[in-house]
Amino acid sequence: MSRNPDALRVIIADDEAPARSRLRDLLDDCATSLPVELVGEASTGVELLELVQDAEADVVLLDIRMPEMDGLEAARHLLRLPDGPRVIFTTAYDDHALAAFELHAIDYLLKPIRLRRLFDALSRVRALTPLRLDVLRAATPEPRTHLAIPERGRIVLIPVADVLYLRAELKYVTVRTRDRELLLEESLTRLEEEYAHRFVRVHRNCLVAKAHVAGFERANVDGGEPHWEVLFAAIAERLPVSRRQAHVVREFARGAK
Repeated sequence: MSRNPDALRVIIADDEAPARSRLRDLLDDCATSLPVELVGEASTGVELLELVQDAEADVVLLDIRMPEMDGLEAARHLLRLPDGPRVIFTTAYDDHALAAFELHAIDYLLKPIRLRRLFDALSRVRALTPLRLDVLRAATPEPRTHLAIPERGRIVLIPVADVLYLRAELKYVTVRTRDRELLLEESLTRLEEEYAHRFVRVHRNCLVAKAHVAGFERANVDGGEPHWEVLFAAIAERLPVSRRQAHVVREFARGAK
């Protein structure tokens, strides 16, 4: 494939090896009339996000249905990159996500992908409407599996299953795992809506992961009013439960019986 410095640099992201192989062949065919260069391949959204931070790419051919992290979630995380690639979705399914794409002029290719359709999509990729977060949210039926956090010019992916708690501090949310704390610029309320099945509010500024709660204990700090504190199995840190959220302690107790 061309090494023309003006070539369109492409990444293929698809969990199926035959699909990646077909796209490679189609890109070779496109290269006879359109300067393109394949700069990497990924089989999951996580692999893609790791790859795209090191491989300079203009466009990603991104499969929607992939394990570990699907294409819709990966696209949401790509928006956090300061100069991320454009996205052309690929899918074998004519589902609800495509209705959102049609409405907002987001390009996609239905499998089996045809040479002419791919050529046309790549030819106009630089004129594509940039992805918008609200459109991707509307097209994504499931909560994200990971949180994407900018750190030192890169994106750090944190599996939501590893998060112990989320605590709002000014315009950021502290994301606490067993090993570290990171700052996420998102709304705690929106995170609560997205992960209502995983997290419970124990304070106006704090959500804790139900799976990581080891129990509760009464505390009386500096002679103040007694209150409940959340205990974690993975860390020694405790979090206060507000009076308004004290019902959470009773609900956990009932669930343990």
